[in-house]
Amino acid sequence: MTTDAACDRTTPLRAGCQGEPPLTARLEPWMAELLADREACHDLVERYGSPLNVHDFAPLTRNAAELTAAADDAGVDLRIFVARKANKTLGMVEAARRAGLGVDVGSFRELEQVLAAGMSADDIVVTAAVKPRPTLRLALDARATLVLDNLDEAAAVDAEAAGTERGAPRHPVALRLAPRPSDRIPPTRFGESVATWLTWARGRDADHDRLRIDGVHFHLHGYDAGARAAALGEALELVDELRALGHRPGFIDIGGGIPMSYLDDAEQWRRFWQEHDDRPDALLWRGKPLEQVYPYHQELVRGPWLRELLALPVGPRTSVAEALRDRGLELRCEPGRALLDGCGLTLAQVVHRSTTSDDVPLLGLEMNRTQCRSTSDDFLVDPVLVRAAGGAREPFTGFLVGAYCIEAELISRRRLRFPDGAGAGDLVAFPNTAGYLMHILESASHQIPLASNVVADGGGYERDGIDAVSPIRPM
Repeated sequence: MTTDAACDRTTPLRAGCQGEPPLTARLEPWMAELLADREACHDLVERYGSPLNVHDFAPLTRNAAELTAAADDAGVDLRIFVARKANKTLGMVEAARRAGLGVDVGSFRELEQVLAAGMSADDIVVTAAVKPRPTLRLALDARATLVLDNLDEAAAVDAEAAGTERGAPRHPVALRLAPRPSDRIPPTRFGESVATWLTWARGRDADHDRLRIDGVHFHLHGYDAGARAAALGEALELVDELRALGHRPGFIDIGGGIPMSYLDDAEQWRRFWQEHDDRPDALLWRGKPLEQVYPYHQELVRGPWLRELLALPVGPRTSVAEALRDRGLELRCEPGRALLDGCGLTLAQVVHRSTTSDDVPLLGLEMNRTQCRSTSDDFLVDPVLVRAAGGAREPFTGFLVGAYCIEAELISRRRLRFPDGAGAGDLVAFPNTAGYLMHILESASHQIPLASNVVADGGGYERDGIDAVSPIRPM
């Protein structure tokens, strides 16, 4: 489906701001409805400040159902955990709980908050890259599944679990596998090899150890289904060897990295990169090329991607799905973006227009670049301009800049065109930011408060509970 076909009804919304060339973001119906209501948008920013993260988690259930349907069709049991690190709101946790999903946590506070929110320990997996002793203690006390990353961490868990009373329930753990690097699988800092984990497991009593090995986990960078299949092959090898030792792992967890698309139009994405390479000076700030970006359009996303993965070979005569079914293994995953697709947008207020000393037009926003950025070089889809009431403005083409006192404080490095102008009091909306873009890098430098977060509630929007435990803009 092309952008033109998909977005006819939202064309007026998009007319105020377009990239050169355009990258037209998909808008959920709730986003289009809100952005078409100029008064509602300005009232929200007036009440909660700029920038403001606006959420509606209704799409999360639909996104998860797409994955579940793909697994069901392949006869595979699937358990989905939402990556909490992708969005810090308690509204997301509640939406996951209502949808029957689990939550993947990456820190003590994330774990503490989801427990306080009423999530069952069976629905929590602790995958934190670094787990200090208090995090281990809380996970063990709660009986949430702990993913063991390395031998030092495993030893620390043993030390913490040593005080467990004899006869008490055993603590559930999963072993994080570091797959062998290959042309398809890059080296990783996460996990240990099959051989290392087997050496560790051989010295343990499979029936009476305080730790119960429930599964195998891995974490890969990128979105290649073939790489996941190769890693699954190694994970199956580890499962088989653990079972031969008397352990009973019942799942393989492929982590995150399930793809999504911010754009419907593949041709726009292709054209952007062609022009990026041919004339970066016309597209980008100071002509500096982008180096690391999220693939904003992907051909296979969510359900179709999972169907492809499950059909890939994992041995000479068997597919991933067949291998999982034959062993009675549950497949687990921990998506972030793919589940939060369509669940949020960010509103920021224009404070001023200006120019650089060499006459490049700028639009200054009351936000900073960490408030709409992940680990990629840039947020690439076209923003939506929500005009303030008032007279006409002069058209211009320029760049969005933020509040930090840094020469390259760019909200977007793309050159943007404002056919009807823009100025102080207008709002700029960044679509589809709920997954990582709002929170993963946000900073309160310069003593500037973090953005507030609101969640759809009964036809309106209410401040999310996370703002009660985070530095926020005063009312």
